[in-house]
Amino acid sequence: MATFEEIRQARLAKLNLLKSRGIDPYPANSEATHTIKEVVDSFSQLETDKTAVTVAGRVMSFRSQGGLIFFDFFDGTGKFQSLLKKEDTNEEIFNLFDQTVDIGDFIEVAGSVFVTKRGQQTIEVTKWVMLSKSLRSLPEKWSGLQDVEERFRRRYLDALMSDEVRERFIIRSKIISLIRKTLDDAGYLEVETPALQPLYGGASAEPFITHHNALDIDLYLRISPELYLKRMLVAGFPKLYEIARNFRNEGIDATHNPEFTMIEWYEAYSDYKKQMNFVQKMVQNIVKGVFGGDTFTTYENEINVGPDFKVISYFDILKQYVGVEDPRNATVEELGALAKEKGVDVIKSDSKAKILDNLYKKMARPLLIQPTFIVDYPAEYLPLAKKKKEDPYFVEAFQLVIAGVELVKAFSELNDPVDQRERFEEQEKNKKGGEKDAQSLDVDYLEAMEYGMPSAGGVGLGIDRLVTVLTNTKNIKEVIFFPTMRPRE
Repeated sequence: MATFEEIRQARLAKLNLLKSRGIDPYPANSEATHTIKEVVDSFSQLETDKTAVTVAGRVMSFRSQGGLIFFDFFDGTGKFQSLLKKEDTNEEIFNLFDQTVDIGDFIEVAGSVFVTKRGQQTIEVTKWVMLSKSLRSLPEKWSGLQDVEERFRRRYLDALMSDEVRERFIIRSKIISLIRKTLDDAGYLEVETPALQPLYGGASAEPFITHHNALDIDLYLRISPELYLKRMLVAGFPKLYEIARNFRNEGIDATHNPEFTMIEWYEAYSDYKKQMNFVQKMVQNIVKGVFGGDTFTTYENEINVGPDFKVISYFDILKQYVGVEDPRNATVEELGALAKEKGVDVIKSDSKAKILDNLYKKMARPLLIQPTFIVDYPAEYLPLAKKKKEDPYFVEAFQLVIAGVELVKAFSELNDPVDQRERFEEQEKNKKGGEKDAQSLDVDYLEAMEYGMPSAGGVGLGIDRLVTVLTNTKNIKEVIFFPTMRPRE
C-alpha cells in the first residue's frame, strides 16, 4: 500500500504534467451552466431537448472499463454520474483525464444527459477542465474518518464523506433561520453588541482574558451579551435580539464547548410569563419547520411539543427527584452530606445554591424528557432577575428542559438599580469566597439602569444544545463545525 508521501508525489507529478501541457490546474473561474440539483430537477426536459450542460464538482469515485471512464462527482447540491468515452471524444482529452484526474479533484464537465442501460442518469462528457488538482487522497468512502478526534479536527473531511454529518449542519442553519423568522415576524430588531468587554457579566461563568496593546488594557471575551442588550432597552429599543458567540473559560464535556452560540432576546413591558408562551410558540415553530409536525424522536424518546409544556417549581423537582425535603431551609452541611451520598462533588467554597444546582443537574434534569418549564428559583440563583411580589425569596424566572437538556433560561428582568447593586455586591462576596464564576459588580451598567430601564422579559436560548436535541446527537462537538480541541502532540 502506497504511503502518504508516495501518493502526494504521484499527484504532484500529475500536476506538473498538466502544467507542461500549458494547462492551469487552478483556474480562477468556471463556465458551469447548471448545478447538479438543477440537472436532476430538469433532467427529462434536458434529455428531450438534447440541451448541453456544463457542471462543476469534486470527483468522488471513478471506474475504468477499457475505453470508458465512469465517474461520480459532487457539487454540494447533489451527486451525479458522468461518462467519458474514448471513441466519442478526442483521444488526447480522454488520455489526459486518465493520466491526471484523481478522486478529490475538482473538475468541470460539458456534455448532454442520457439514461444508461442500467437506468442511471448520466452526463456524456465531450469536454472537461481541471478546476483544482488535489494533492492528498480523501478518506476511504465507506469507512471515512474513524478516529473521533480527527473527525472533529478535520471537519471539512468529516462533512465531505458523510451525508449524515453534512445534513446535520444544514439542519442547524435551518433552525437558526426559523428562530430569526419567528423573532422578525414578532417585530424584534436584530442588533450586535461587543464581544470584547471591559467587564464580563450577564451570566455566572469564568471568562477568557485578553489584552489590547494600543489602549494597554485587559479585556474579556463576553460570556453573555445580556447587560449590553439591556442597555439598549434603556436606549429605547423595545424588542431586540442578538445571535451571539459567547466564550466561557470552563470545562469541556458533552454539553459544553468554550466557544458557543446563544440567542438572547428582550421585550420591554413584558415579563417571564409572556416569554414562556413565546418560547413555547418558537419551539413549536422550529419543530414544525424541521420535522413537518409536532413530534420528533431523540435519545430513544418521542418528544411531543404540541400540547402546552409542563410547568413545575424548582423546589418540587428537588423534592421529587433528589429527595431534598425542605430545600428552602436545608443547610450547606446537610446538602453537602447528601451530595456526597449521591456521588456529587462538593468543594469548600460551594454555596447552598451551587450544591443544590449540582444535585439537580445530576439527578433530576436527565429525567425531564417531555418539554418542561421549571419556575420559582431562589433569588440568589439569578442576580439579574426580578423578585416575586408574593414571595421575594424567589424570582420570576424559568428554564426549559427537553430530553434532559437545558435549552432556555429566562426571567422578568430586574430594573431596580438599588436592588441590582445589592445583588451584585452579594455576588462579589461569593467571588471573594472562592466562586470563580460569580458575577461582577458592573458600575457602568448600574449607571445606565439609574437613567431608567423599562420592565422587560428576557430569554437566552442555547442554539448548539437545541441542535443536539433536534438532530439526536449527544455531544455538542457534533453540531459545532469547528469545536475547540486540544492540539495534536
